[in-house]
Amino acid sequence: MKMLLPWELLILLSLKECLANARHGPVFTQEPSDSIFPMSSGDKLVFINCKAKGNPPPQYWKVDGRDVDTDSDPSYSLVEGNLVIHNPHFINHGGVYQCIATNAFGTIVSREAKVQFALQNFSQKPRNTVTVREGQAVVLLCGPPPHYGEIKYSWVFNSQQSFLQQDTRRFISQRTGNLYIAKVEASDAGNYTCAVRNMMTNATVFGSPTPVVVRGDMGEYEPKIEVQFPDTLYVLKGSSVKLECFALGPVPTISWRRADGNPLPGKIKINHSTGDLEIPYFRPEDAGMYECVAENSRGRNVARGQLIFQDIEHLQWTQILKDAHMAIDANLQWECKAIGKPKPRYRWLKNGHPLERVHVEAGKLTISTIRLSDSGMYQCVAENEYGSLYASAELKVV
Repeated sequence: MKMLLPWELLILLSLKECLANARHGPVFTQEPSDSIFPMSSGDKLVFINCKAKGNPPPQYWKVDGRDVDTDSDPSYSLVEGNLVIHNPHFINHGGVYQCIATNAFGTIVSREAKVQFALQNFSQKPRNTVTVREGQAVVLLCGPPPHYGEIKYSWVFNSQQSFLQQDTRRFISQRTGNLYIAKVEASDAGNYTCAVRNMMTNATVFGSPTPVVVRGDMGEYEPKIEVQFPDTLYVLKGSSVKLECFALGPVPTISWRRADGNPLPGKIKINHSTGDLEIPYFRPEDAGMYECVAENSRGRNVARGQLIFQDIEHLQWTQILKDAHMAIDANLQWECKAIGKPKPRYRWLKNGHPLERVHVEAGKLTISTIRLSDSGMYQCVAENEYGSLYASAELKVV
């Protein structure tokens, strides 16, 4: 290894110091991510991280397009550029946040980050009494409170310590939270309370009880499919999909089949007490029309729905931008490329605002006859329905 002479070492150190002190536009070293605040948390803070470097140093933040004023609003503060929300409230602080890094050379914006609240409380307004004839069916509405993330619905009967158990006669939809009783019995009279549990925080909230009164005259009729899956359902590659099917009337039997006559895949799971069908690890061959058949002594009914395979790949850059130093009247072409499914769309920003006086075609940006006013920070944004990527570069006109 060659030893550096003292004068060579001095030049190298001076060059490093010069580069370190070079004045340049902001660059993100950390961008914010989505946050889900557990309402039951004892820690009443939300941290949204963002770090940027630049010389002169940059400074930051917006929520839903409005500036965050950390001076006049005590619920916000900055810690080394990171935004801290104190005692967060879903009305005041839920929204889409963006970190804004700006200095004398220009402005860049971060990817968007949502602040959402895991599970709010039910309204405690009393619920109306439901009157139903013995032998008929009844649907009790849950009406869940605002929430984010996966939740599980349960019901409590007459303030018992355990949750109501589902069977062929009683069904709880995990899509709506509603409780369905196919054929009401005299013993079903009482108070029913919907409970919602957030699977991330494990917190549970309870609604107001719904009184049910059962009258004595009987009634019977053919099955009516009251709970069914959508007519068209897009299912992500590798995910698990659950189809609900429940019918009212004298307790029916529920069976499943494919409309094309092909046998159901062997991996399918059917819950015979609730009638649910689950397809794990969804693949292209699982797509197609599925049918739920409900039968009892009075007749039969069929519900159908189409499952469509959707192949999603997260966005990633294959070509990003590089800083450019250009002379006045020169022409500049920048190109960024990203891959992902669905195919990404592109848009461009200058100093955080949509571009003017430029030609944009897909991921290509062309600036003809560059002016001094074209100096600044540029960003290419690649996005689809499932996410976005931001790439930035500085244009210096000399």
